[in-house]
Amino acid sequence: MQLSKFLQIKSEYDKFYHQLLAKGRLPLKDTGFGYWAMACADDIYPLFKRIRLEKAKNFLDLGSGDGKVVMIASLFTKSTGIELDKELYDKSVEIKDKLGVKARLLNTDYHSHDLSKYDWIFYHPDQQNHKLEAKMMKELKGKLIVYGGHHHPTSLKREMSFMAETTPVTIFGNR
Repeated sequence: MQLSKFLQIKSEYDKFYHQLLAKGRLPLKDTGFGYWAMACADDIYPLFKRIRLEKAKNFLDLGSGDGKVVMIASLFTKSTGIELDKELYDKSVEIKDKLGVKARLLNTDYHSHDLSKYDWIFYHPDQQNHKLEAKMMKELKGKLIVYGGHHHPTSLKREMSFMAETTPVTIFGNR
């Protein structure tokens, strides 16, 4: 059941990206708040299996973009995504509703959201974010997944690094 739902989510996002490409747009953009780039579904699903996300109570995706990571996380646990860009947020709501996915999506700034109740926080950074890092030093009680090999926090404790299929991933905890 879980794998078939994952394949359904992956297929829906593949359609979305093909539609963008047909319009001459890439699946990435400057949102005015940061830079969105798609995450690879074939990285995310095995990553969540590897970290045993099903044992978590709450998952959060900071800057959830089109919602793909949140949708996949919802197959394992209660998941929330926060995205400030209205166009990306609207696309995530559209796909969530179309597929009947149980995920919470918020169209707000994650700097004003309490991070303390999440066991896992996913972050695909586009730049060094000292304000967010200071917030995590105060509020992070679970683990932080940094998707990608750049812009890692410097104040949090690096616990492990590995390849999630095609993308480097590093897990951080609070000191």
